[in-house]
Amino acid sequence: MQIGVPRESAAGETRVAVTPETAKKLVAQGHALLIESGAGVSASAIDEAYVAAGAQIVDRAAALGAELVLKVKSPNAEELGLMKSGAALVGMLNPFDRPGLEALAGAGLTSFALEAAPRTTRAQSMDVLSSQANIAGYKAVMIAADKYQRFFPMLMTAAGTVKAARVVVLGVGVAGLQAIATAKRLGAVIEASDVRPSVKEQVESLGAKFIDVSYDTEEEKEAAQGSGGYAKPMPPSWLERQKVEVAKRVAQADIVITTALIPGRAAPVLVTEEMVKSMKPGSVIVDIAAPAGGNCPLTEAGTTVVKHGVTLVGETNLAALVAADASALYARNVLDFLKLVLPKDGGFQVPMDDDIVAACLMTQGGTVKRS
Repeated sequence: MQIGVPRESAAGETRVAVTPETAKKLVAQGHALLIESGAGVSASAIDEAYVAAGAQIVDRAAALGAELVLKVKSPNAEELGLMKSGAALVGMLNPFDRPGLEALAGAGLTSFALEAAPRTTRAQSMDVLSSQANIAGYKAVMIAADKYQRFFPMLMTAAGTVKAARVVVLGVGVAGLQAIATAKRLGAVIEASDVRPSVKEQVESLGAKFIDVSYDTEEEKEAAQGSGGYAKPMPPSWLERQKVEVAKRVAQADIVITTALIPGRAAPVLVTEEMVKSMKPGSVIVDIAAPAGGNCPLTEAGTTVVKHGVTLVGETNLAALVAADASALYARNVLDFLKLVLPKDGGFQVPMDDDIVAACLMTQGGTVKRS
């Protein structure tokens, strides 16, 4: 099959959907791989590496005009204009962007959003949300260390002792756990909070202290269990108690990393302006939830600001700041998904009896399949 890989055009997007590693495997399977010139440069993958893997270097129109197009982000209007009706598209297409999906349907594309894959054991190797969140958690801590004007570890020097930085991580999903692990390696003292009591053991296994908040009603306990690997919105009664406990820790913290996101919803407010005012001058907040409105109302998406003496980082694409490894992991996710729609014994197909394919299918035959 003819597979096209265009260079990403979204502002700040440095990742690429196919790396030389996965290109070699696709070519070995008998596919013709058309890579737009320079598609992987920002991810440390040069054209020569793709050629060595057996791919062809082409212009933008040829890459987007392939039978199957692999992307990181959803195509814009200009890119859609270069794609063929009836072609297939695989990428992170934002299943909650109805206008975007309607544009894909209008272009006659059979499209698959990898973010919609079910959180099952079988789908783990295709879980783009986890692979990219893992990188975001790491990079959030590295950015915090850069912005914070003190050391992370405790140091005993001839000039005196330097205390270890106190880090609070709010939201202990994949990004939160990686943030804890990274901050621990840098020598910080870490506390973490999450609505799900099941993550306490994971937090403690990484050397952090879990901020406990009691569950006083059955409604609170049920919501805390979450579903599909995600937290559910918690009742106001529990959120108030959590806010009190978190506020105490935030006031003492040097670094706060917030990661709380619920797919398709605005990010919940975890750090209020009053909490920011209580923090020490020079403290840092890295708000991983900035793309969804932020876990702090003072966060400004896409920029870094200083409010009440606290630096707030609102980077909206942390994974793109670690482009080489982010692309390597994403490309492997894509490769594993393609095994479901590009079987060895035939061409492209859409097996709707496969729960992963069915969940990821967004548009087909000019209609949006997701309600």
